[in-house]
Amino acid sequence: MATHKVKTHRGAKKRFKISANGKLIFKKQGMRHIATGMSRKRKRQLKETGVITGTVAANMRRVMPYA
Repeated sequence: MATHKVKTHRGAKKRFKISANGKLIFKKQGMRHIATGMSRKRKRQLKETGVITGTVAANMRRVMPYA
């Protein structure tokens, strides 16, 4: 009997990317609009990409088996 293929979670596929080193990278939220009230430091920090580690990273890899 054939094995069942696991489907990729489409929302996770759009939001996260696996780097060359195997880390999960995502873009931080909060910079779409209404950034005038934020400090320069806050806007600069939100521009940087974030990295997911630990148990959350393991769960994300499970929902993106072919990424």
